[in-house]
Amino acid sequence: MAIRMTGQLPRLGQSLWLDNITRELLESDTLKRYVEDLSVTGLTSNPAIFNSAISDSSLYDNDIRSQLNSKKVGEELFFDLAIHDLRRAADLFFPVYQQTSSVDGFVSLEVSPLLAHDTHATIEQALKLYAKAGKPNLFIKIPGTPEGLLAIEESIFSGVPINVTLLFSADQYKAAADAYMNGLERRLKAGLSVDVRSVASIFVSRWDVAVADKVPTELRNALGIAISRQTYKAYRDILDSDRFKCLENAGARAQRLLFASTGTKDKAASDTLYVSGLIAANTINTMPESTLLAFADHGVIESVLSRDGGDADSVLAKHVDAGIDLTALSIELQSNGADSFVKSWKEILAAIESKRRDTT
Repeated sequence: MAIRMTGQLPRLGQSLWLDNITRELLESDTLKRYVEDLSVTGLTSNPAIFNSAISDSSLYDNDIRSQLNSKKVGEELFFDLAIHDLRRAADLFFPVYQQTSSVDGFVSLEVSPLLAHDTHATIEQALKLYAKAGKPNLFIKIPGTPEGLLAIEESIFSGVPINVTLLFSADQYKAAADAYMNGLERRLKAGLSVDVRSVASIFVSRWDVAVADKVPTELRNALGIAISRQTYKAYRDILDSDRFKCLENAGARAQRLLFASTGTKDKAASDTLYVSGLIAANTINTMPESTLLAFADHGVIESVLSRDGGDADSVLAKHVDAGIDLTALSIELQSNGADSFVKSWKEILAAIESKRRDTT
């Protein structure tokens, strides 16, 4: 049952990624089992995930202890720990990367959230981290903030694969896609290969959390899917545009749309809500471990999202009628998301420093 249900998504054109990375997943071969049995073909990480992985486990203690004489502290030490795990995961997914001609099989590492509004520093760190990891199937995650967009364009121009994170609307997605294509067009003009991969991550469930007490019962848990479906239409429009077709003819590939934050937050709703409702061709759904296992066990495939986004516009109109300012909320959610990653980042560094002190 588990293999059959999760195996349906790739047959419908959607990649299934895991939104988690821990050393335990790697060392217990659990991640390997998810690849073999549950059709997982990539993974994503973020500061909150690494915070939990490092703070709640003793598996990183020996590595922290071994660095005592190297004088590495703070972010430098964290990135050593994170890259160690992600290199192992990248190796696990490398056969997928090869079999899909580098379309799939990626893992992701985020730049420091402290740089979310510093374009120049983000560009420098993206280059440094990608070089340090030394894996072609590793995305560097850069938030799609106004400052991040310039860093995304420059990083793509430099040949760094980018996962654009913290996108919350079709407009924010389109800005990220524009930055991606700007970078590719600059490469084309410079005589460089335009085969530089990217994904654009639209966050889903946080919309529904934000409006849970502001909309009538019949609209509960409907906004995140509607925003994502509207973004899917924008995505398909860009893929069909003359601008992208010119790049595609030169060897570019789609900046694939990725549905992120797909774990259900409302206990009264289906635990596979954001999987079943967002099955769409040439996309990725990255899901928490609990959602992956739930979908494997009892997921339902009702339909595949149509190219026009289905009922997105009508559902969004109902939210506007209920008093929801979608544009303002998208900006607020992006800002809050960046702030929450900063909080997790500081907690990671504090946890590492505490473990360092405990070993001296």
